[in-house]
Amino acid sequence: MQTLEQNETEVLELLTDQKDLVVFNDEFNTFDHVIESLIKVCKHEVEQAVQCTYIVHFNGKCQVKRGEYEKLEPMCTALLERGITAEIQ
Repeated sequence: MQTLEQNETEVLELLTDQKDLVVFNDEFNTFDHVIESLIKVCKHEVEQAVQCTYIVHFNGKCQVKRGEYEKLEPMCTALLERGITAEIQ
């Protein structure tokens, strides 16, 4: 029984360490640029990148990736370098 509780605790710790990489809408990046960036930087498939781009456009933001901070930070930096407003939450 103690092993089950230990495993549940480890899973909860992993889940709480998860962060979101969020991209925000702006008035200057084109759809094509954002789509291309999500494909290259976040390793999205074309369909996923297109869907995320439309969500950003219509909702103002979209969570484009979920994971550990250490994995998301280089992606966030790369998006920012491409002029896309992004942050890790």
